Amino acid sequence: MADVTVTVLDNGPLLVRGPCQVSDHEGNTLSDGDAVVALCRCGESNTKPMCDGSHNQGFDGTLNPPS
Repeated sequence: MADVTVTVLDNGPLLVRGPCQVSDHEGNTLSDGDAVVALCRCGESNTKPMCDGSHNQGFDGTLNPPS
């Protein structure tokens, strides 16, 4: 099985690397087999759940994990 990794970018999207399928709430496939998928974290993307770069308008997604 191929490895899939998810990377949280500071003030940016979630990058999913590796073969994956992204489906909507009704099970419709939105993306299938892409090597890299960028998922929106800011909520402003016009192509949700995919990132369209809208986070560049001032999104603060700095991670502060609990200690």
